Amino acid sequence: MNKKKQPVVIGICGGSGSGKTTLLRRVAEEFSSLNPALFTMDNYYHPIGEQQLDDNGIVNFDLPTALNEELLTRDLRTLVAGRPIEVKEYFFNTTPAKNVLLTIQPSEIILVEGLFLYHYQEVHKLLTFSVFVDVDHSIQLDRRIYRDQDNRGYKRSDIIYQWDNHVMPCYEAYIAPHVSKADFHFRNDQRAEADFNDLMNSLHNVLRSKQS
Repeated sequence: MNKKKQPVVIGICGGSGSGKTTLLRRVAEEFSSLNPALFTMDNYYHPIGEQQLDDNGIVNFDLPTALNEELLTRDLRTLVAGRPIEVKEYFFNTTPAKNVLLTIQPSEIILVEGLFLYHYQEVHKLLTFSVFVDVDHSIQLDRRIYRDQDNRGYKRSDIIYQWDNHVMPCYEAYIAPHVSKADFHFRNDQRAEADFNDLMNSLHNVLRSKQS
């Protein structure tokens, strides 16, 4: 009996507001005929009562400890091994009991998206190919302000506080040091379309090499 081929595991990393989720959806659409499995690290946040507070008593969601790294890694390994997983879909400002239970089926392509793609070493080891989404920090902040005001009801002052005290320190400590590990740098600006075409060419080459 032939040994079952390992799936192609594509990781997408970048700072908050860089466009990771949008890129994930675009890549998934390009490979829609293969029904890729979508694995989002956001679904592994600990409940708010278990989150670390900063010196001013404000919850810091931007630390690696904010997520359940052990469960996240175990579930991804299970998916890579060809078995389905069940995970509660995370929605901001909802209690864990109200989150929807998702079943993620295995696939020959697994797309993994999250802030700590490289910082979580056991996750990084599972990747076949990884992408770092790069964009100017001012654009990231504008996107975060728009998202958090419209979707989460945050005040602008609170968003700026989080950006200065949580988001950027996290980026410098846990994301920026790993940028060189990426196989592809996706510039999410006026060069995005050209970079997307180059990215898809690279991913098709990876797929072909795995299938040969």
